[in-house]
Amino acid sequence: MAKPSVKLTLKDMATRLGVSTATVSNAFNRPDQLSRDLRERILSECHASGYHGPNAAARSLRTGKTGIIGVFLSNYLAYSFRDPVAQQFLQGLAEVFEESDYSMLVVPSRDHVKQTHGYESFVDGFVIYGPPQHGPLQYLIDMHKSIITVDFEIDGYPAVNIDNFEGARRCAQHAVADIEGPVTILGLRLLAANRICRIQDNELFDADSTITVQRLRGFIDAADDAGVTIPNNQIFHIPDNTHELGYQAATEALSRSPRPRLLLCMSDRIALAAMQAARHLGLRVPEDLRVTGFDDIPEATTHNPTLTTVHQQSIDKGRIAAEIYQGKRPERNVMLPTELIIRESCP
Repeated sequence: MAKPSVKLTLKDMATRLGVSTATVSNAFNRPDQLSRDLRERILSECHASGYHGPNAAARSLRTGKTGIIGVFLSNYLAYSFRDPVAQQFLQGLAEVFEESDYSMLVVPSRDHVKQTHGYESFVDGFVIYGPPQHGPLQYLIDMHKSIITVDFEIDGYPAVNIDNFEGARRCAQHAVADIEGPVTILGLRLLAANRICRIQDNELFDADSTITVQRLRGFIDAADDAGVTIPNNQIFHIPDNTHELGYQAATEALSRSPRPRLLLCMSDRIALAAMQAARHLGLRVPEDLRVTGFDDIPEATTHNPTLTTVHQQSIDKGRIAAEIYQGKRPERNVMLPTELIIRESCP
């Protein structure tokens, strides 16, 4: 029977190579600290000897850091990886964290996640994207690790947000300026209901905890200033930001009499679905129906007609959150401005 090989240590390799343990460690973890020739010599000898680098578990025990950031999402993983806005946010995070050799552990936090699974004790801290359920959120807070929030706020922790109220207000202000006929809002996650329905005032989520209620209030504020009334039966709640649900809500709204002349949509996905529904009903955009969105995803510029929308800095939200986490920015709240982009769907 073959004799088991002896597992080499960092100190063993340093002795063989005639260098310090720090030099061997740098060859694996901080290559910028060594010359190219020295690093290649160390890695070549380590490979030939069967040594694969410093033990990550031992290093984390010694330093108290793993180099892993927990990215806590407010939705299912599959949904988040399909959603263009979430994709852009994750891109911004990755660009900054990769520069500093951080890894990201991406986990969901929707209500179907009833308990934690141990990962939260392994990561160094959290970037929380969107408000999760109260139970998981309180559990993360109680761990006393670094937390950066995005699209919502927790007292005592830095947050990165966009000005949802003002972005929606400016969009609606433009859209209702010369409108003649009913205005309908296709809202998103305004209620706890898991179905498409119209809202009641006492059912709304709190404006401080959800960006879409802030958008709703921006729409209503601009409409009131213009003397346009949008009753509750013209405000739709859509439980998830999907094309299918947006299409269903838009079809219902456009089948009513009198038919809306303007659809204020709380996301570009919903707006694009609404334009498809309008086309299937024989309506022309913008001649028969005007439509606005929110987010300015790439498809907003390629769709025919192009979509009037509110541009939010989704990639920058990720970059800024990562920079705050790494200490490259002050630990304070950041509010990013939005920009109204006027295109063909609501000129």
